[in-house]
Parts: sequence; structure tokens; C-alpha cells
Amino acid sequence: MLASSPAHLQIVPAQPVRPTDLPVRERLERHLRQHLGVWSPPARHSIVVTPTRDRPGWDGRVRRVQGILSPEGNVLAVSPRFAWLFKAVDPEGLFLDLLASDATLRVSQRLGVPLDVGLASLRWPEQPSPLPEPGMWVPSRDPRLPGWLAPFNGSTLAAFDEHGAFMAGVGVKHHDEWAREIAVGTDPEHRGRGYARMLVAQAARDIIAGGGVPLYRHEAGNAASERVADAAGFPDRGWRSINLDIDMP
Repeated sequence: MLASSPAHLQIVPAQPVRPTDLPVRERLERHLRQHLGVWSPPARHSIVVTPTRDRPGWDGRVRRVQGILSPEGNVLAVSPRFAWLFKAVDPEGLFLDLLASDATLRVSQRLGVPLDVGLASLRWPEQPSPLPEPGMWVPSRDPRLPGWLAPFNGSTLAAFDEHGAFMAGVGVKHHDEWAREIAVGTDPEHRGRGYARMLVAQAARDIIAGGGVPLYRHEAGNAASERVADAAGFPDRGWRSINLDIDMP
């Protein structure tokens, strides 16, 4: 039996941590632990088998093999369904293959199955750039929006002209309670005016204020996307996201 507390002591119950109290980096790590089953990397090159890769993604699709390449270490998360493919694989050799210009061929030969390798630059901001805010949040089904914004499972940040016509917009993929991945596009008539970078920075500030971590993903060598990311305050930290689309049932 616990003794009662002295009258001069006050017992204060532990308070739950609010997402907005956490640094952006901690939010990112919590997302990665849910997404990959582990973070930080257990070793320099790690292959982990986890049921998290059997869960549907933001669009309802299941992506069985995904991972991260980073200066802090590399992790490839594999669904138990495909664990047998990686049982005898050398992790370091596999990650070297993933970085090769002919990655799809190399990894397919190493695993002995047909597949496609998707590799993209992954960025996030600690402090988005203090750019003007031309956008407003609207439902993704707003009739003023172009069709490419319809599939996103979050609201849309859009800029309209004085007549209500669409100029540029940001779609948001809600991966989990932490990660919000940003995709941006500008109407051809309004390109070159900085709307993409302004909307990306504005969306990132709002996501951080709401307790999330904003992510920006683009193909390596996409100069336009790189310029937008840099200008919006998403530095290239050398992180890459991995997706293996294995052609097996």
C-alpha cells in the first residue's frame, strides 16, 4: 500500500506530449518508425522485415518494399511476404546497386525477380522560407481545381487570380499522423512568377504549426523541383527514398 503524500507535496500527473511541442526532426523520426518499422538505422546498411509494409499507403495502395538512403544510414523495410527474397542478400551490395544508374537491372538480377526501382530525393524543412502567402486552403474537390489535385487525401492550398481562376496549387498526401507530403503544380500561364515556391513554403509553415512534418519528394536531376525546394527552405540533406515495385503477386 502506498503511503499518502505529505500535505506540502503536490502530485502532478504526467501530461501527454502534444505534436506541436516536438521538434520537426522528432516528428520525422516518429513517421519513419511507423513507415519503416525502425529508425534510427540499426546498422550502416539494414534490411528489416516488418508488417508495416503490409499497410495501405495514403492512396490505399500497399507498397511492400520501401526504404531510406541517408548519411545516417540506410534502411530497407520489407513485407514478411517478400522476406524470403532478401534472406541471403548482402545489404551493402544491395544498397550500392540501388545507387547505380542501372539500378533496376542490378537489383532485379540480385534478387532474381522482375521489378522496378524508384529512387527520389526526400527533403524536409526545419524553418520554411519567409515568403509571401498567396494561397488559401480549399477542399480537394473544389470545382475550380484541375483534375491532377483530386486524388490527394488532404486539403489543397491554391492560389487564384482576381477572377477566381486557378493559378497554382499544392496537394497534400497524409501518410500518417505525422507526415504530410507536398506536391505542387502551376498553370502554364502563370509559371515563372514564384507561385510554386511561395505555396510550398506556406503549406510547410501550416503543416508544422499543425504538428506535422512537411515532406517534399522529387526525382534526382529535376532542376525545376530542386529550385522550388531550395527556395522554399527544403535543403538537400542527401536523403533518398526507395520504392521497389516487385512484379509478383
